Amino acid sequence: MKNRLRVLRAERRWSQADLGQNVGVSRQAINAVENGKHVPSLPLAFKLAEAFDLRVDDVFDPRDDSEE
Repeated sequence: MKNRLRVLRAERRWSQADLGQNVGVSRQAINAVENGKHVPSLPLAFKLAEAFDLRVDDVFDPRDDSEE
């Protein structure tokens, strides 16, 4: 699933660790989501969107299913 996490983090000058700490997951988990190696659970997707004060569909593109 495509996402805008890397761009959104860069705009705020947050590291992966910063974002992970903000939403309660590891830096490695953020890295996996950013790189499309892990599709986040629905609760995590909502936490990530909330961290940027955006809607889930503003962060994630559910139409991209190229990994399946």
